[in-house]
Amino acid sequence: MVEKSDRAPLLDWEEVPPAENPVSNPEHEKDTERPSPTNSRALGCTAPGIGWSTSPGGPMSLAAAAAAVSSIDSVDTALSCRSTIHTSGECDAQCQEKDAYTPGHGHEPQDSSMVKWEEKDQIVAVFVVTFDTRSGNMLEWCLPGDMNLDGVEFKAMASGSHRVSSDFIYFRKGGYFGLACFANMAVESVLERGARMKSVGILSTSYTLLYRYMGFLEHQVRLQLKTPGQYSPLEAFYEDKRAVLPPDGESVVTACPTRAWGAALNHCMHPEMKITHPAGCMSQFIQFFGEQIMVLWKLALLRRRILIFSPPPVGVVCYRVYCCCCLANVSIPGVGAAVPEFCPFFYVNVADIDTLNTELSYVACTTEKIFEEKKDLYDVYVDNQNVRTTRESLKPLLRLSTADREKYRKLTEQRQMLLYSQEENGDCVSSEEDHFILFFLEQNNRIFQTLSEVAGSPEPTLTQESVRAMGLDPHGDRLFLLHLLETYGYDSLPVTDHPCCS
Repeated sequence: MVEKSDRAPLLDWEEVPPAENPVSNPEHEKDTERPSPTNSRALGCTAPGIGWSTSPGGPMSLAAAAAAVSSIDSVDTALSCRSTIHTSGECDAQCQEKDAYTPGHGHEPQDSSMVKWEEKDQIVAVFVVTFDTRSGNMLEWCLPGDMNLDGVEFKAMASGSHRVSSDFIYFRKGGYFGLACFANMAVESVLERGARMKSVGILSTSYTLLYRYMGFLEHQVRLQLKTPGQYSPLEAFYEDKRAVLPPDGESVVTACPTRAWGAALNHCMHPEMKITHPAGCMSQFIQFFGEQIMVLWKLALLRRRILIFSPPPVGVVCYRVYCCCCLANVSIPGVGAAVPEFCPFFYVNVADIDTLNTELSYVACTTEKIFEEKKDLYDVYVDNQNVRTTRESLKPLLRLSTADREKYRKLTEQRQMLLYSQEENGDCVSSEEDHFILFFLEQNNRIFQTLSEVAGSPEPTLTQESVRAMGLDPHGDRLFLLHLLETYGYDSLPVTDHPCCS
């Protein structure tokens, strides 16, 4: 008999736990019991060879995607990357089944003409972290035993986690990405000071498939709290899913094999990360930041180092990291090849300071307030909805231009139209998530398509007309445009000295 957990079915070989009441967690139950289309919907660009989900409740059809955004020349490019989008007419409400796991089974692109590649499960480690009242966070158990997991005990159990009953954390460890589920249970123990806290996590070569094991990890951490030391399911999981890595083992820090997709995969496109929590979706992200989303969009496109602070729980904040990355998506081949990769670091702590010191571009989140004082580590600091910077050259970019407000108005209007269409016409194929991602993807493609055309013209000069063709304000966005030209190697392109651009 196989029992299903809150998020996904248990693996075929997993033992059913004893018939005991699970760890009490009203907030978690409230979130997981509420029906939400985001729970079965994938985000981002969907392309074969990248390991991105093609689940039934997934991305909308090409026609629906085109209708969700305004029609401009670059929309074909924006949509071409979504080459395996399903054209299903089934409602999201009918697609709430959790993805079933079958060993050795993967998702294949429906178009037989596409590249026949799928991302395999690449689990390189599984571990249990515990909190000891005398020693603090400790690595309790792991497989393989010779894996270097130094510091993972502080990544899998965020600072301040003792204030919450459960959480999940995405993070990066060296050349790998990790997901850990944390739980806190009250116990009658003087030695444990009334509370037992543990995290169960995994490391993988990619973050795109980690969501598959969210339910398994949640179940296992509860099992570890109730019956510590029961590692058999974790051992079996590792044996079934462990990766076969190259000899060096440290050169696999990508979320996708670009050679399988070639030039069709742009350096500026981020592999999708399936969101499994209603409060973490792109629509919630934009509602949380409001008009400030346009400021984040510019800073992300400029590849600035963005650090998001928030107290626990940190799981939803990890999704904000991913959403920030999606704001900078560009699907035009060749664009951004020379700029630093916009790396999602997800959760970071003080142990990551040396690593962050060497990064030219990243977006990350933390629960540690001390980072605010480390101003050399970041360009932009986000505290709640407050976006700020100490860089004088970036401070003007924190002010919204007329074009920014107009874009945000269009974004919210299109969202209302989409919601109305879903309610009145039963349009359950179009996705809010896809709509938001395509909105910014289209805007970015529009900018770089115009830049490319101007640069290749007989008179390569940016005029107020060409700036407006990008969807920018010739006056209010002038500084942003100059930063953009410098970042992407168009700095030799002259900008007209027309009064409106001065």
